[in-house]
Amino acid sequence: MKTKVEHIAFPTRQARSEYVARRFGEYFRGSLLDVGCFEAPLRKMLADAKYTGVDIAGAPDIELNLEGCQRLPFDDGSHDTVICIDVLEHLDNLHLIFDELVRVARKNIIVSLPNSWRDARRPIERGGGDFLHYGLPEDAPVDRHKWFFNFTQARSFLQARASSLNLEVVELFGTEKPKNGLIRALRMLLYPGDKYLNRYVQTVWAVFAKG
Repeated sequence: MKTKVEHIAFPTRQARSEYVARRFGEYFRGSLLDVGCFEAPLRKMLADAKYTGVDIAGAPDIELNLEGCQRLPFDDGSHDTVICIDVLEHLDNLHLIFDELVRVARKNIIVSLPNSWRDARRPIERGGGDFLHYGLPEDAPVDRHKWFFNFTQARSFLQARASSLNLEVVELFGTEKPKNGLIRALRMLLYPGDKYLNRYVQTVWAVFAKG
């Protein structure tokens, strides 16, 4: 099945949050848990939702170190929707936290993962050798990515996790920065199928429903 791709850019975190609020608004009518919320911009954008944000820094409602967490501090099915946007790749315990997102959700889970390979490809090809969230700084960073994967691997992980946890995949799509249609068509010709997704599509998004 062909993977759908939406063409949109997120120049700032605020822009990404605005996209999330607009794109997934139908899922935000009840209680919402935002895992890895940082400054929690969705709290103000989603006035009709009963919002709870958790993170180790920023402006969360509940301060929580996800990497030191074996269990999210919520009951099973305690939130109508749980979201986790570009967070899991920062965690060694990615698989455990994903399962916890599912456990505390009553209806839906919304997750996004970055295509790390796409971000790294060009600097590596050009010999730059340096790209965001990786590398070896002199001082230990406060945060970094713990996993390096491409679009295909992220999509496969989400599909496999859904199957093992009996989730319905409501949507699974990518987002890519807008580009001239002729250039995009040429790229698709040169790099068909998943080769194109891995080279150019920035993020994979998934919406799951619990049975």
